[in-house]
Amino acid sequence: MQLNDYRNIAADLGTVWSAILDPEVLKACIPGCESMAGSPEEGYEAVVVQKVGPVKARFTGLVTLSDMVPGEAVTIEGEGKGGPAGFAKGGAKVTLAPEGGGTRLSYEVEARVGGKLAQLGSRIIDGFAKKMADQFFERFKEAVEGPVDAKKDGPPEVGASEDGGAKKGWFQRALRR
Repeated sequence: MQLNDYRNIAADLGTVWSAILDPEVLKACIPGCESMAGSPEEGYEAVVVQKVGPVKARFTGLVTLSDMVPGEAVTIEGEGKGGPAGFAKGGAKVTLAPEGGGTRLSYEVEARVGGKLAQLGSRIIDGFAKKMADQFFERFKEAVEGPVDAKKDGPPEVGASEDGGAKKGWFQRALRR
């Protein structure tokens, strides 16, 4: 399964690049991620729990970052084993470029599965992989730029500032410290 898409992120290129290398950001963005430890240079060990159709599994595996061009591109690859459920492998080639006042994050995702998961059929697997990629990159966008503003005439969001504006992303606040 292959998927190409992009997100426009309201943050400068340096902020987006720092976020994509941050294990805490990656952990928060990977749906079902229970733990992640390691470094961009050595890779990350991760535990992810997912349910695909009728199959639920705990995947343990490795996430690696390669083909890094600082501030421009990185390939994120993951491989996990889910016991009797089988295995999942995937990767995303991510490129960054200035776009207006922010950053355009483009990605090409490829995913493969084996074992019981492969028996579910390509339609289920492809739909699941697309959903996972969409969730990861949408969560990443929110982690960097903060939650979407509530309608101006609606009640302020939980955690909104006193003036009613949405609070900034936790990652941006951490960078300012």
